[in-house]
Amino acid sequence: MLDVLIIGAGPVGLACALEAQRRGLRTAVVEKGALVNSIVGYPTNMEFFSTPELLEIGGYPFPTNHYKPLREDALDYYHRAAATEKLELRLHEKVQSLEGEQGDFTVRTDKGQIRTRTVVVATGFYDLPNPLGVPGEDLPNVSHYYKEPYQHATQNVVVIGAKNSSAKAALQLTRAGAKVTLIVRGPEVSNSVKYWIRPDLVNRIAEGRITAYFNTTITAITPEAIEILTPEGPLTIATNFVYALTGYHPDEALLGRLGVEPDPADEAHAPLFDTATHETTRPGLYVAGTVCGGRATSRWFIENGRHHAQLIAAHIAARQPVSAA
Repeated sequence: MLDVLIIGAGPVGLACALEAQRRGLRTAVVEKGALVNSIVGYPTNMEFFSTPELLEIGGYPFPTNHYKPLREDALDYYHRAAATEKLELRLHEKVQSLEGEQGDFTVRTDKGQIRTRTVVVATGFYDLPNPLGVPGEDLPNVSHYYKEPYQHATQNVVVIGAKNSSAKAALQLTRAGAKVTLIVRGPEVSNSVKYWIRPDLVNRIAEGRITAYFNTTITAITPEAIEILTPEGPLTIATNFVYALTGYHPDEALLGRLGVEPDPADEAHAPLFDTATHETTRPGLYVAGTVCGGRATSRWFIENGRHHAQLIAAHIAARQPVSAA
C-alpha cells in the first residue's frame, strides 16, 4: 500500500511527490496523459511569463539560457527532476473514482486499482476548455488549443478571446502570413494581457494588419465561415480555421467522484479545504495547485502552487506511520 498517491503529473503534482518521498513516504503519481501533460500541450516555443527560479521544484536549479524559459526548457527540467528522484509514475492511466477512507483508500483507474493511505489531487484545468455553446463548435476546423502558426499561412483565421493566449496567437499567426480576425466579447483587449504583448496587439489592430470586433459574440460556426453578432448587427466572416481560446476549467465531475466538496460561498466553485494543510472535507484527501481555485484559474500558478507540496507532505508525514520499504 502507498502512503501517498498524487493524481496529476504536472509541476505541482511532481513537487508534491518529491516532498512526500523525501519524508520517507511511499509515493506514486498517476496521470491520465504524459508527464507534465499540460506543458506538452502548450504552444511550440511558448515563453513562460516567469523567470526560472519561480518554476523550480524540489530545490533543483532550472538551467536555461533564456531570461524567461521556453516550453521546451520546462519539459526537459521537469522530466529530469522526476528521473533524478526516481519517482514512481503511472502515466496514461485515467483515474475514475475513489473509495474507502483515510488510511485505506482504493483509487480505481482505467487500468486497475491502487491502494493508498492518502490522496493528493493536483489535476489542474488545462484539459477542459470552456465551451462557446454554439452550433459548429465541434467541427474539425475549430480548436480550443493553439500550437503554432505555420500551417495557416495565407489562410483566413479567426481567434476568439482577448487575453494572453489569444493575443499571442493572433500576433504569431499574423506574422506567419495568416489573415487574422480577432473576436472579443468585451469592449477592448483585456488589461490583463502582459504589458509587452498588449501594445503590440493594439498597434497591429490600429494599423489594420489584424481585424478586430469588440463587444461581439459568436452565434454559429460552419466549415467555411463564422457567424457573429456585432454592435452594428449580424455579420458573416469567411474563415478556414477558428481558434476558440476562451479559457479552461477543472474537471468538476472527477472532483465530485473523488469526494472534493465545492465551497458554496465561492462563485468559482473552489474546493473546500484547510488552507494550512490543504486537506479537504474528506479526511486524507488533499488538493494542490491550480485546482484549488476552482474556475478562478488565475488564483494559483506553478509559482505559488508549488509551495502547497511542503504543507501537504508535512501534514501527512506528521499524522501517519511510514510504510515499510
